[in-house]
Amino acid sequence: MRTSLNRSSVPERVALFGTSADPPSIGHRAILRWLSDRFDRVVVWASDNPFKSHQTPLEHRATMLELTIEELQLEDCLSQNRKNVNFHASLSSPRTLTSVKKARALWPSADFTLIVGSDLVPQLPQWYRIEELLQLVKLLVVPRPGSPLRSEDVEKLKQIARVEIADTDTPDVSSTAYRQTRDAQKIPPSVSAYIDREKLYA
Repeated sequence: MRTSLNRSSVPERVALFGTSADPPSIGHRAILRWLSDRFDRVVVWASDNPFKSHQTPLEHRATMLELTIEELQLEDCLSQNRKNVNFHASLSSPRTLTSVKKARALWPSADFTLIVGSDLVPQLPQWYRIEELLQLVKLLVVPRPGSPLRSEDVEKLKQIARVEIADTDTPDVSSTAYRQTRDAQKIPPSVSAYIDREKLYA
């Protein structure tokens, strides 16, 4: 659980969670819930993934991500535990380095941890100016069902990054599975309603 910090001596711990989720699933919501209990601030944005094609327009994915966060906060409306999870559209960029630099301008004294799914670990060496990015943030890798972490990938990552593996299990769902099955149980109810209203993924 988060603990109170002496702001004069301890930097704010900020989790950076950018995602191209198409759409956000209950798995994304579970990750945000887990992060909110372990960081002072969880900063979320939607972005385009340059390694993917045929994505739903960014404005729709951003709205669905905002709805996911609002729903998460309503689940715990009697406390402030989820109020530290916030959507920041201004951080959106296909290049994570750009997003991180924008975040550092907003919170110059913060201690940043970049959240990535285990499915992205093999892709990381191809990211734009990855060496510079890893100088600015720690990495927290969240295991995802269907994307097991290979020990050799983790060891390579540890040679170039400050990295930890999240001790959490996320629901065995994915955005891809939703697009294939249209199973509304795989996504937050508010997102499902938005998809129906906007006639997405028809």
